[in-house]
Amino acid sequence: MLKRLIQVSNNLKMKHKLLISYVLVVMVPVLIVGLAVTAYFRQQALDNAIEQTINNVDKIKSQTATLLRVPTDISNILMFNKDLEKIVNTRYESVMELTRAYLAYKDFEEYKRQYREVAGIRFYSTNPTLINNLEIIPVDQQTKDSYWYQKALTSTSIGWFYIPNKEDNPVHKLSLVRKVPFPEYRTEGVLMVGINQDELNELLRQEPFETLITDEQGYIVAAKNTELVGQTLNQLDFGIDLQNQAKGTLEADFQGEPSNIVIDELNPMYSINSLKVISVFATKNIVKDANKISLIGMSFMILVLVIALLLVYIISFLTSNRLLRLSRHLNKLALGDLNVTSRIDGNDEIGQLSRQFNYMVKSINDLMTQVVETSEQNTQLEIAQKEIKLKMMASQINPHFLFNALESIRMKAHIQGEAEIANIVRLLGKLMRKSLEIGSGKTTLKAELEMVRSYLEIQRFRYGDRLAFVIDIHPEVEKISIPPLIIQPLVENAIVHGLENKEGTVRVNISIYPMDEVIQVHVKDDGAGITPERLGEVMQFICGPEEQEKSRIGLRNVHQRLTLTYGEPHGLQIKSVYGEGTEVSFTLPAGGNQHV
Repeated sequence: MLKRLIQVSNNLKMKHKLLISYVLVVMVPVLIVGLAVTAYFRQQALDNAIEQTINNVDKIKSQTATLLRVPTDISNILMFNKDLEKIVNTRYESVMELTRAYLAYKDFEEYKRQYREVAGIRFYSTNPTLINNLEIIPVDQQTKDSYWYQKALTSTSIGWFYIPNKEDNPVHKLSLVRKVPFPEYRTEGVLMVGINQDELNELLRQEPFETLITDEQGYIVAAKNTELVGQTLNQLDFGIDLQNQAKGTLEADFQGEPSNIVIDELNPMYSINSLKVISVFATKNIVKDANKISLIGMSFMILVLVIALLLVYIISFLTSNRLLRLSRHLNKLALGDLNVTSRIDGNDEIGQLSRQFNYMVKSINDLMTQVVETSEQNTQLEIAQKEIKLKMMASQINPHFLFNALESIRMKAHIQGEAEIANIVRLLGKLMRKSLEIGSGKTTLKAELEMVRSYLEIQRFRYGDRLAFVIDIHPEVEKISIPPLIIQPLVENAIVHGLENKEGTVRVNISIYPMDEVIQVHVKDDGAGITPERLGEVMQFICGPEEQEKSRIGLRNVHQRLTLTYGEPHGLQIKSVYGEGTEVSFTLPAGGNQHV
């Protein structure tokens, strides 16, 4: 990964490198810090708003608990009110008698007049002789089935419920509900004390955020926005189930806007259930000032960064322009203009390069003069060598005469029935022709092995049953180009040294096959082998810097040509066990590529 980044960086122009470096080293960190500071101020504003809301909710809880203490005390008194016990348990014979009893009982009206927290008091009784006068009410089936009534009958403790409207008996207020038992009459009833809605709403009217008080069923019993009273939490667009949420702080969308919600519980005295206090504020209203300050700061920061970016661009343009001028001078030099001169001023690195460029041009001119002089001397020497070579070639036997003579011998042997001799003469002529045709060019593995096969056939004619050979080449590598006379000297070495001090048949195996993106070439014999000491001398000789006198195409020659052509890893490898045989191997690149 690091190499890839370095390569990409090296391919960029200097101007682009400077701009990218500025963006990555300066702009990005500064913007990240700016965003972090903005987020910090925003979070601080939110935390302060949440803390303030929690304090306000605690204050509302305290004030609400104080307000609810009045109806609680009234209910405690009415629990033991003998007048109430008598009036709701008497069996009335006539309406007149019931009316006189109702007119005589003034306690409910008196409490309502004395305490502004109380909106009304009702008592629900199972006495069938009673008539509904909106204070003492006989229980009908609808009332018996209501949630608050059934809940009240489970305990003598106080329950706080919002009583929804009924057509014949409207309440629509938060009410204290509790069971009042009459052990003497073995009856019971349910007392309801309604809370003054204005008093409840007054507690929330001064709150800075939308604040609600709900009962355990989710009814809103009081709110800063009085229009919400009587609705349920499910009817409001919170997106979550607030009714079952525990006390704490959470985030949600309220009426389509991201908001923070603080939830707390109020447990009134002697109560079997609790009320929830919920305060909601829109996030954007809280962070508006922080966002404004952050926007001004970020705008100023971006302006400074843009000005700095412009300055970096100007500097990078001037720098890259000087480098471009130097590059043009180098191009002229590459095209052969040795009279080019760089006139880039300055004492910085680019100015130093300009002066070194001029020095390099002067050095090249001096070297060119020396090369011309040396070339003239070498040309004269080469001409003299060619003259000597022509004289030597004139004294040699004409190859065509030699091939014609061998062909005549082969035909004569064939006519006289000496087929084996005729074949050997043919192979010898073929081998000599190939040897004379080989120059400094390339040959293929297939052509090389044809020479090797001819050589082995001639040697088998010479040694008879003492020599056996196998040539195995993979068809895919037959057309791979190689330097000539690479394998034949290895086979010759295997026969010459393998048959020494070895009785019986010597087997020579030649195998060529591709493996792991290279071509493996192995020449193996089971001849006399080489001692470790001699093997060390051989390896030192073939890898040595100087060639011994009278050496011919042999192991050292093959090793040197392989390493010069393909590189050091493709040189000869020799393994030998004395008395068991020798294996000489080397590798070729699969594509036949030469070493550069």
